Amino acid sequence: MRKTLKIYKPFTHAGILMSAQYRANFLFFLLGDILMCFINYFLWHAVYNSGGSESFMGFSEVDMVVYIFISFLTATIAYSDGSYAVGEEIRDGTIAMRMIKPIRFDLAFLFQELGERLMTLFLVFAPLVIGVEIYKFAATGTVAFSIVNFVLYFLSLTLAYLINFYFNVCYGYSAFVLKNLWGSNLLKNCIVGFLSGGTIPLAFLPPVVGAVFNFLPFASLTYTPVMIYIGMYEPMRILLSFGLQIFWLAFFIVLQQIIWNASVKRLSVQGG
Repeated sequence: MRKTLKIYKPFTHAGILMSAQYRANFLFFLLGDILMCFINYFLWHAVYNSGGSESFMGFSEVDMVVYIFISFLTATIAYSDGSYAVGEEIRDGTIAMRMIKPIRFDLAFLFQELGERLMTLFLVFAPLVIGVEIYKFAATGTVAFSIVNFVLYFLSLTLAYLINFYFNVCYGYSAFVLKNLWGSNLLKNCIVGFLSGGTIPLAFLPPVVGAVFNFLPFASLTYTPVMIYIGMYEPMRILLSFGLQIFWLAFFIVLQQIIWNASVKRLSVQGG
C-alpha cells in the first residue's frame, strides 16, 4: 500500500494543480448548479403549498429541501470525468504514452481525479452541509444533526465516487470502438442522473420500478448516500445498501480490467 501511494501520489498533486489552474471555470459551473438547486427548491415549495399536505410520499417539505441540496452535494463530490478523459486519450492517441509506463492505467486516473475531488471537497462540502443544517434548525426549531448518519453518509459517498469512477472508466473504454464519446456522454449523463435519483427521489416511482432502480448501481451514486444522511434508512437497510455498493464496486473494478485487457489489443489512434 505504501509503495502504491508513493508511485501515484504525484498524480493527486497534479489533479490539485489542474483544479487550481481552472478555478474560475469550476466556480462558474458550481454557481450554475447551485442556481438549479434553488430552482428545484422553489418548484417543490410550490408543490407542497398547492398540495395542502405536510408530506408527500413520506417526505416532508424540510426533507425534500435537504434531499435537493444534499443530492447536489453528493453528485458534485461523486462526479467522475473518467469516461470523457479516457475517451479523449484514446481518440488523440496520448493513451499510448500511458501504456508504455510501468503504472496501472486506472490507478493513474483515479489518483489524478482524487486531487480534483479534494479541491471540490474543500470548497463545497462544509459550506453546504452547514447551510443545510442551519436551514433544518430554522425550519424545525430543533438540532437534527446526527453524527452517526453523517459518518455513514460519508462512507457511502466514498463508495459512490469509486463506483462512479470505475463505471465511467468502463464506459470510456468504448471509445476503442466508437472513437468519439462526446454525444453519447451527454445521453449517458442524463440517464444516470435520472436512475441515480438525482432528478427525483426513487421513492416517488412505482414500487416495482423503484425496487429495480434501487438494485441497479446508479442508485448507489446519489440516492443511497442521501437517504442515509436524511435518516430515511433503518440500520438493516443501511447494511444492505453498503453491501450492494461494495458488490457494484467490485463488479466494475473487475469489468474494467477485463475490458482493458481486451481493448488494448485493438487500439487504433486517429491523431497524435
